[in-house]
Amino acid sequence: MALAQTPPANSVASIEQLAESGHCREAMPLLKTALTHATDPETKKRLGLDGVHCGMSLHDLDSAAGFLRGLSSSFPNDPEVLYATVHIYSDLSIRASQKLMVSAPTSYQVRLLNGEALEAQGKWDEAIAEYREVLKRNPALPGIHYRVGRLVLSGPKTDENKKAAQSEFEEELKVDPSNAGAEYILGELARQDQQFPAAIGHFERATKLDTRFADAFIGLGRAMLEDGRNAEAVAPLQMAAKLRPDNPAPHFYLSTAYRRTGHPEEAQRELALHEQTSEKVRQMKQEIETGVAEPQKVVH
Repeated sequence: MALAQTPPANSVASIEQLAESGHCREAMPLLKTALTHATDPETKKRLGLDGVHCGMSLHDLDSAAGFLRGLSSSFPNDPEVLYATVHIYSDLSIRASQKLMVSAPTSYQVRLLNGEALEAQGKWDEAIAEYREVLKRNPALPGIHYRVGRLVLSGPKTDENKKAAQSEFEEELKVDPSNAGAEYILGELARQDQQFPAAIGHFERATKLDTRFADAFIGLGRAMLEDGRNAEAVAPLQMAAKLRPDNPAPHFYLSTAYRRTGHPEEAQRELALHEQTSEKVRQMKQEIETGVAEPQKVVH
C-alpha cells in the first residue's frame, strides 16, 4: 500500500491563497485534505484558520466547528487560535439567536435571550421584566427565579430587596432542588443576618449538591467559625483550600480555625499562604490593569 504523500509547499500555499482570496467553495475540500497531511505546526494552524473562516463564509457551520475543534486541540494556548475562537463562537451565537427570533418570535426563549442581553448591558430592571414574562409562560423553567434573585441583589442594598431576593431563591429551589447556587446565596444572606444555624444548613446542602463548590465550603467554614463551632470549621475550610489553593480566603479562615483550636504552627502556615496568595492576586490585578491601560503596539 502506497503511503500518502505530504503535499508540497507550493501546493499548500496555493490552497491558502485560494481560501484567502475568497474562493472558499473551491478551497474547502482542498483545505480538509491538506490538513490531514500537514505535519508542520505553523502550516496546520494556517490551514485550520483558513478552514474556519471559509466554513463561516459558506455558512457551513459543521465544517467551521470541526476546524475549530482541531485547532483548539492542537493549539490550546495559542493567542491567535483563542482570538479566532472567541469571534467564531460569538458569530455562531448571533446567527443562532437571529434564526430563533425569525423562526419562533413569540417563544419564551426569545424573551429569555432579551433578558440576557439586557442583563449584560446592566439594564437590570428591564431584564427582570423579561424574566418575569418567561416565568408567566413557563413557571417551572429552572434557573429563572435564580437569575431574578441575583439581579435584585445587584440593586440597592435594602431590607426589602434582600427579602425579595430571598423569596426568589426559595422559589427556585421549589422548581429545581438541585440548584447549589441558590442554596449558597440563601446561606450567605442568613449568615449576614447572623442566623448561623440556617446559614450552615444552606451551605451544607450546597456542598452536597456540588462537591467542587469552593465558595460554599468557605461559607460553611466561615459560618461555623462565627457560630463558635471552631473544630467543625476545619474540615470544610481544608476542602476549600484544596479546591482553590490560589484563593486567599480559605487560608485566612483556616488559619483562624487552627488558632482557635490550639494548632499554632498550622495557623501560621495558613496565614503565610494567605499572604502569598493575596500578593499573587494583587500582582495579577495590577498586570491586568497595566495591560488594559497601555496602548498596544501595532505590528506592520
